[in-house]
Amino acid sequence: MNKSEDNNLLITRNNLLNEINNVSYEEFNYIPEVNSWSIAQVCQHLALTEETFARAIAYGLKKSNACSEPKKIDFILDRSNKLEAPEVVKPQLDSSETHQIVDQLNHSRNLLNSVLNTVEDTSMLVDKSLKHPVFGDLPLYQWIEILYLHEQRHIEQIEEIKSHYSV
Repeated sequence: MNKSEDNNLLITRNNLLNEINNVSYEEFNYIPEVNSWSIAQVCQHLALTEETFARAIAYGLKKSNACSEPKKIDFILDRSNKLEAPEVVKPQLDSSETHQIVDQLNHSRNLLNSVLNTVEDTSMLVDKSLKHPVFGDLPLYQWIEILYLHEQRHIEQIEEIKSHYSV
């Protein structure tokens, strides 16, 4: 992983934690409309996604698969493109305390870091690919990029939920 990716992961996580810091239990668990998620559920989704990606990257590092071409992935930031979350990363909890979700987020980040810390030659992240459910075959480094772009997308969703709550 290069320094820029590491920095982007750190910045987006800090931004996320700043957004949920000092949010009341009621606001954290407020669901603004039918078929939407609360801030707690969004954060649980982010932790589940990061855990799933960490396991996928670990699996991809062990495979002897060829590299695929990088894909355009920044459209993930456009929230007008609605994407259905796979079942495995849908939130399981109806309500939660902020500290419980922060613990989940810390656990998922620790898992990701432990996988990435096993990479002695970072060219492996470029040279190996794995099939992503939305983008198809992706070089492993793009899985990391998607994580912070995905987290940024959901930070914007959290800001929107907070604006609904205060109305």
